[in-house]
Formats: sequence, C-alpha cells, structure tokens
Amino acid sequence: MDEAILFYILQFLVAIAFFALLYYIAKRIANSDKLMNGFKNSRFLNPLEYLPSEEISSLKQVFFLIMILIFVVIILYLIFDWNDGLYFISILDTIISLYLAVTMGKDQLKDKILLFLLIPFGSINIILFGTTIGWHDILHIFAYLYFIKVYYRKFVQYTENHDLGITIILLFSIILVSFLFTILVEEVSPMDSITIVSNAFTSNSFEVSGKTMAGKLDSLLLAWGGFILSGVGTATLAVSMVMRRADNQFDRLEDLIKNKKKEKKD
Repeated sequence: MDEAILFYILQFLVAIAFFALLYYIAKRIANSDKLMNGFKNSRFLNPLEYLPSEEISSLKQVFFLIMILIFVVIILYLIFDWNDGLYFISILDTIISLYLAVTMGKDQLKDKILLFLLIPFGSINIILFGTTIGWHDILHIFAYLYFIKVYYRKFVQYTENHDLGITIILLFSIILVSFLFTILVEEVSPMDSITIVSNAFTSNSFEVSGKTMAGKLDSLLLAWGGFILSGVGTATLAVSMVMRRADNQFDRLEDLIKNKKKEKKD
C-alpha cells in the first residue's frame, strides 16, 4: 500500500482518537458535581456580581447569535484557503466542536451521525501534523450548518420565553453583512474582517488592530468589552437617576401627607 495512503489513514485514526480523548475529558469535567458546584458558588465567577440581571438576560440572548457568527467564521475558513489565523481557527474549531458534542443529545441515530460529522479532522491534523484532510472539511461544514439552524431556534425560543426585544437581530444583521462585505471589498481574511468591523462599530477606526493573532484577539476583547461595559454603565446611571428622582418625589409626598395631618389636628 502506498505510504501516502497509510499516512492518510494514520491521520484519520489519530484525529478520531484525539477528539475522543478530549471528549472524554470534557465529559468528565461537565459531570463533576464538585467542580461545577465550585464554579456556581464562586463569587468571582458569578455574573450578577458584575452586571444587572437584565443585562445578563440580554447577554444570554446575544450568546446564541455570537455562536452563529463563530460558526460562519469557521465555515469560511474551511471553504477558503486563508492562512491568516489558521492555527488559531483550528484550535477554535476543535473547542467549539467539542462543546457542541458534549452538550448535544445522543439518543437518536441522527445525533450519532452528527457527532461523527463534528469531529474536526482537518483542524486536528493542522494542530498535530501541520496538514489538513480536505474532503472531511466538507462533512464538517454540514454539521455547522445544522447547528446554525439549531442556535437560531434557541435564540428565538429564549427571546420569546423571556419577553426580550428582537432589536438585537437588526444589530447582528448589520454586523454580519458588514463582516461579509468587508471580506469581499477589502480582500481580507475573516479574522481581519471581524476586527475591522468591530473597530468601525465601536469606534471611528476602520482598520485592523494588531499584527499578530494575539493582538487581534486583544483588540476584539477591548472593543466589545468596552462596548458592553459602557452600555451597562449608561443603563446603571439612567436607573440611578430615575430612582433618585422617584425617591425625591416620594419624600415630598410623604412630607405633604404629614403636613396635611398636622393641619387637620390644628
């Protein structure tokens, strides 16, 4: 048998074994009551310590849309040959695939097929061997397309169950269209495009921040972290002003009632 075919089979088996090992570790962590309770009871990891409950509900709503955007970015990297950030995307693809595999149901035959399609053969081989397996990426894309539909349904269901607005859909649509448009017009990679769009949306800049992948990720974190915190700060200030005015009005009403009672006694 040709050595290239043997190496191909070896890559295939190693990818399955590597993903199975990661899945086993992730499953053990997810099923560890002691560890999970530690996370839940930790004050530092409690989002209510940092953000109002209303903002947390909105962020949970945004989470589903962010996942869809990540799926789109990974799909684009799987289809086109972008070298910029490829290793990072391979790691991200592996982590996201692992997360989806751990959290999905596995009762039906469809779920088992989907679990196999979630194995990121190409990304794992890039991480371990520096090469990829082409046609498996096509199967992997189908899995992501399926989960785009799943997460959109989750978004709609969460929005309806918590009586949240759908204005975020408009914002997400603008970002997504701008993201794809920037790739075509500026002829940049998805990672550069999302950095450009983030900077343009959260500031007055229309350029890539950071030359390295770490720098670009730091730019994204600062841009969107600042955007979220500024929104929280504005909302908190508005609530504080309303509450202060309401308290003043209540105090005035209380004084008025007391004065009326005194007048009646006199």
